[in-house]
Amino acid sequence: MNKSTLTLAVTAAILGQTLSQQASAAGFFEDSKATLSMRNFYYNQDIRNEDRAGSEEWGQGFVLDYQSGFTEGPVGFGLDLLGSYGLRLDAGGDADKSLTEVDRVPGQVFPLESNGKAKRDFGRLGVTGKMRFSQTLVQYGTLRPRLPVVIANDGRLLPQTYEGGQVTVNELKDFTFIAGKLEHSTERNSSNSDSLSIEGSNNAKTGQFSNEFYYGGVDYKVNKDLLLQYYYGNLRDFYKQHFLGLTHNWALPVGALKTDLRYFDSDSDGENASASGRAEGYRANGYWGAGSSNRFEVDNRVWSAMFTYSLSGHSLGAGYQKITGNSDFPHLNQGAGRVLYLITDAQVHKFHNAGENTWVVKYAYDFAKVGVPGLKAGLNYFSGDDIDADGSDRREWERDFRLDYTVQDGMFKGLGLTWMSAMWRGNDVNQRDVDENRLIVNYSIPLL
Repeated sequence: MNKSTLTLAVTAAILGQTLSQQASAAGFFEDSKATLSMRNFYYNQDIRNEDRAGSEEWGQGFVLDYQSGFTEGPVGFGLDLLGSYGLRLDAGGDADKSLTEVDRVPGQVFPLESNGKAKRDFGRLGVTGKMRFSQTLVQYGTLRPRLPVVIANDGRLLPQTYEGGQVTVNELKDFTFIAGKLEHSTERNSSNSDSLSIEGSNNAKTGQFSNEFYYGGVDYKVNKDLLLQYYYGNLRDFYKQHFLGLTHNWALPVGALKTDLRYFDSDSDGENASASGRAEGYRANGYWGAGSSNRFEVDNRVWSAMFTYSLSGHSLGAGYQKITGNSDFPHLNQGAGRVLYLITDAQVHKFHNAGENTWVVKYAYDFAKVGVPGLKAGLNYFSGDDIDADGSDRREWERDFRLDYTVQDGMFKGLGLTWMSAMWRGNDVNQRDVDENRLIVNYSIPLL
């Protein structure tokens, strides 16, 4: 496990610079914001086609998010703090025992002790130094990026964070330029800062890792209805990736139509591009024919189209995604889960396998249209086939249901209740049929 001390050193230097400017520090304090977010999270995953233990965990999380303003002057300095703490309410089982000897296995929500049992609690503190000049923002420290080539995961009790630096430039009207480098990740169920990897190489004991993920891109808002995007991501010694995206909203005489087009092109980089590097463990998952000299090398292209029609609280979407190349879709994955910028980013699986073609249907309804503001429901269905595999191609499908309610007034105004239910089935070898439920209560209190 690698921990970065450079982050604290740099942010401490920025804080020292900030506090030394006593006469111009008014904006630093006056524009500060602080929010305490609380999340109660219950997770249950049941394996349906095997007589073995599933997962069941329950916990309470707290996230204190402090964001300072900036010191006054042409160049302003600031400091952000992100403190997270998770308390175990229930997480029985033992990950070190045979799956047939226990009723449930921990590790999805809480980190594990050396004896295979879930820890009673865990936490972390993230520090981010920042500097602003004109319409440019420079950040170094704890980051939570949400970009097509990297998305911080917030699908459990505490959010995933990264360590690195990022520059965001808004100097040109309608353009946003972003560039950065990430070095480590603190996973959603961990307090440790780990190096970065991909599926196929992320075994904590035998895998290979990198401390260099470079990314950058631009959002161009052509007009209020049309957004064009280009992004690039490069995990050194694993892969390099290009992304093109188009999002368009069209107000029709009756209702509205949203078009979402995405394309990824990914190839090998560094050690993964050589047979000797792949032999050392720099590998991608996927499918290669017998005797292929490119076995385990990143080679992937994904294109997708999603169209969503909205009318009077209803929204109905249909889409298609096609994957070509020998490897699965490459992405940052240290082994504890991920969020992908794909239209197939489902609750359980991601439909990102080599050769896979996936149809997507989504329906959602906002009950505010019938006098129940704050209540929303959604149902998604994914059907993937032609997954490259030995023998015959494989298939999979998933059904996701989500119900949300946010209290609109009174003492608990803003309290959010969520139920997420998923069912996944497939015919791949050694794949487990999964039923999964999550119950989530979110509540935030503004402190500043």
